[in-house]
Amino acid sequence: MIVFDLKCPHDHRFEAWFRSSAAYEEQCVSGAVECPYCGSIEISKAPMAPNVAAKGNTKPEPRRDTPKSVMHSTGDARLAEMAGEVQAIMERMRAHVEENCDYVGNRFADEARKIHYGETEERGIYGETTSEETRALMEEGIDVLPLPIARRTNA
Repeated sequence: MIVFDLKCPHDHRFEAWFRSSAAYEEQCVSGAVECPYCGSIEISKAPMAPNVAAKGNTKPEPRRDTPKSVMHSTGDARLAEMAGEVQAIMERMRAHVEENCDYVGNRFADEARKIHYGETEERGIYGETTSEETRALMEEGIDVLPLPIARRTNA
């Protein structure tokens, strides 16, 4: 597997994993790679810092005159950026589900079964269920996708 830093024409930057460079090229040409922020399929590789392994199992010694907070500020900034990217993706996912599916609240497991067994119309639904109910649905062969999306408090 190989990871590339990618960007769209709006300068949104994100990472994606591919089996090979050829797989990346193939997926880009087919439009399968899209920006998680704006949905653009005009994707290009962003400049990347090379990952050069240190010799053996040793870590380079930090300069003694460099404060620890400065040494880690770049990594902390990248972590904060990645957290923002994940949050943006989750918000896009939430918006897509809310715009295209019916909210069934805590009746999710019952409604999913009714749809699966043809007792009601087939449609996309979302709601809340316990992990035990979700596991039981999956064991019954009912297609569900648990999403780590926090319940809205202002809706």
